[in-house]
Amino acid sequence: MDDVSIEPARSDESGKLASLWVHLADSQREYGSHLRSDGNRQQIRETIVRHAVSNTLLVARDDDVIGFVMFTMETGGYQQDGARGIVENIFVEPSYRDRGVGERLLQAAEAELTQRGAETIALEVMAENQDARRFYRRQGYEPHRVELEKSVESDTHSKGDE
Repeated sequence: MDDVSIEPARSDESGKLASLWVHLADSQREYGSHLRSDGNRQQIRETIVRHAVSNTLLVARDDDVIGFVMFTMETGGYQQDGARGIVENIFVEPSYRDRGVGERLLQAAEAELTQRGAETIALEVMAENQDARRFYRRQGYEPHRVELEKSVESDTHSKGDE
């Protein structure tokens, strides 16, 4: 894909990128995501602008934006063994998938995070999204932590039985 470039996003692209994020969030609902897609459009648009200003958002361009990756360095109150980068969102338009665009976006984010001092890089993927899990395994990602959840409405265990 020589005609696709990977470059920093511009804050004036927040509308287009928010629409791509809405598509991403909507597509993840089939795998059990609780995120509302269009209901978060304004919030993600503001997040996109912050990422663009802080140079933690890269886009893939053909004639138009066809994908993006958001990333950041992990911050928090706990001391850790090493600095960790986080890939927060990655999306490629369906017609551009399986053409190396996602791999190039991920590699560019990893390079930026490494330059910022990351010693490890983490990301989340929906447990049921087998295509995404295969993609990340091919990129060298392995499970590190497993998140579990249950619906309290379907809880068959009585609280008094503990």
